Amino acid sequence: MLRPDENYLDDHFPRFPVMPGVLMLEAMFQAGMWLVLETEEYQRPFVALKEVRNIRYTDFVTPNQTLTVTAEIFASNDHLYKLKAEGRIGDSVAVSGRLFLETTPLVDQWSTQGPSEGYVQNHLKELYRELQPET
Repeated sequence: MLRPDENYLDDHFPRFPVMPGVLMLEAMFQAGMWLVLETEEYQRPFVALKEVRNIRYTDFVTPNQTLTVTAEIFASNDHLYKLKAEGRIGDSVAVSGRLFLETTPLVDQWSTQGPSEGYVQNHLKELYRELQPET
């Protein structure tokens, strides 16, 4: 739910506060990122947004509204995933588009000593479990 006390709402159309489009896109990326991580079983835990296509903003998200985001993989090869994503307010689509996400093992991304890949994979799995609604 978009809370009315979000700091950025003071500057983003102060007389008509709405969620910025870039944050709607970020929400779709994060939903897609978790889908890809789960699909790959966290084998390549670094996920980058490579490209966005056909983004359509068709409704505003105003305070006290909830943007429900979904993502679906429609194609993949090796380390590149193509997703359809959308954000809805109730039955109305507020934003939709196609996202291209790329996965990389941490050892390819950072060559210096740091947290082990296994540690990062386990930490991401724990975060994902925390994000899941209780059923």
